[in-house]
Amino acid sequence: MTLDDRIERIVNELDKKKASEIEVFNLEKVDYIAKRVVLTTSLGGKHSSALAQHLKYELKPLGEEFLHVDESEDWVVIDMGDVLIHIMNSEARQTYSLEEFLTEIGNRKNQEL
Repeated sequence: MTLDDRIERIVNELDKKKASEIEVFNLEKVDYIAKRVVLTTSLGGKHSSALAQHLKYELKPLGEEFLHVDESEDWVVIDMGDVLIHIMNSEARQTYSLEEFLTEIGNRKNQEL
């Protein structure tokens, strides 16, 4: 299974469980800790945790590895090695503007090419 197939499966699972504003960043050509980053917005803390648990339940049997999961009230980060998943409530997503950071990194690298 390709990385793009894996990302599509992750996005589909998040979408099925009412995650919103799902964005995928391809950082394969960038010096970053992961090749892909998935950002999504949850309805709140319990929903974030439930989304993370759902991903584990659905994806582990298919061979996906969850190297580390870090949970707080407003943000869950899942490290799958070459994929990072950020599940954030809307306030955290607005506060940290992670998509702006990731877009800037990607754009900077593309300008160097």
